[in-house]
Amino acid sequence: MSLMGTAVSGMLGDTSWLSNISQNVANANTTGYKNAETEFATVVDQVGAASSAGGGVTASLRSLNTLQGSVVGTSTTTDLAIKGDGYFVVSDANGDLYLTRNGSFVPDADGNLINSAGYYLMGYNVQNGQSAGTTNSLAGLVKVNTITSGEAATPTNAGTLAVNLPSADATGTTEETSLVVYDNLGASHTIDLTFTNNGPNGSGGYTWGVTAADATAPATDLLGGTGLMTFNANGQLTAGTPLTFTVPNGVSMNLNVGQSTQLAASFGVNASTANGNAPSSLTGVTISTDGTLDFEYSNGVSSPGYDIPLATVASEDNLTAINGNAFQANQNSGTVRVGVAGTSGLGSIASSSLEDSTVDLATELTDMIQAQSAYQANSKVFQTGADLLDILNNLKS
Repeated sequence: MSLMGTAVSGMLGDTSWLSNISQNVANANTTGYKNAETEFATVVDQVGAASSAGGGVTASLRSLNTLQGSVVGTSTTTDLAIKGDGYFVVSDANGDLYLTRNGSFVPDADGNLINSAGYYLMGYNVQNGQSAGTTNSLAGLVKVNTITSGEAATPTNAGTLAVNLPSADATGTTEETSLVVYDNLGASHTIDLTFTNNGPNGSGGYTWGVTAADATAPATDLLGGTGLMTFNANGQLTAGTPLTFTVPNGVSMNLNVGQSTQLAASFGVNASTANGNAPSSLTGVTISTDGTLDFEYSNGVSSPGYDIPLATVASEDNLTAINGNAFQANQNSGTVRVGVAGTSGLGSIASSSLEDSTVDLATELTDMIQAQSAYQANSKVFQTGADLLDILNNLKS
């Protein structure tokens, strides 16, 4: 009976081995899947005895979650792979959080990024003032929507203009330049700025008058005659900045001209900037190696949307496996630590990429032959034990 019991434990162990092999083979093409190994340990029926009778074998599963799968490129920006340690933080439809290496994310009908197993990607909403460095609350789903989302118009309220006004210009001489600004609706306006030499100001320098007019209504001075720029004997501006005027159909704008000069050189514009923008549609997203997701707009503007973090635990191989190639922390794995990709030992994120399964089919098929042979050998041992039992039973006759 001991012989048959040992053989049965061997067959059960080999069955577990074959079951694990079949799981690995079935997931040979599962994104981010980590293959598992079967480990065997002896069982004795008399611990501490001088010579222990065999009690058989026990089989256990060992996850290999720390293995790195091959990273392959794709044509989808929101396909994400992790190079190094870490997991994406995802949630199910009930809001429960899990970890996964399956980064095949695409927008659902609401624009939320969801992977092929139905888990939603979680991140920090930079638009709402969150970031990986300021909060531990993964309060929002990562949402992108290339159809209905867009950047609203922003009116111009500030700008910078640095010009050189020629010191050789005679009194009454004018110089001109222009600046593009935006109103409340995002319509652009070209503001023509005219500088007129008003003559010496008594301190060795000159005073220049400034007018600002919308190119479509040049007769209207937006400054109302208040624009005066005063220079000292060294050609440095001593008064007259900022120039303040209201953009037509827009808001009040402060134009900083503090870096302007009056030197013995020709008229020139050294700097000319203005904030604000026209409305534009969202054309796509970019995701950097540290998990920063930026929105890209049709006007060429890029703005941050989300920080996508990575998470890890002290003992990754002890994570509890969940359906859909996801994991859950437990007492043996340790608590989840969330951080910025590329920092504190966490890996980096590769956009337009996916991590292949770590299963090697050649190895699995070889193991399958070994497991089958071992099962067959144990069955022969069991059959031998059964034959011996028959012999003993026949001694009564």
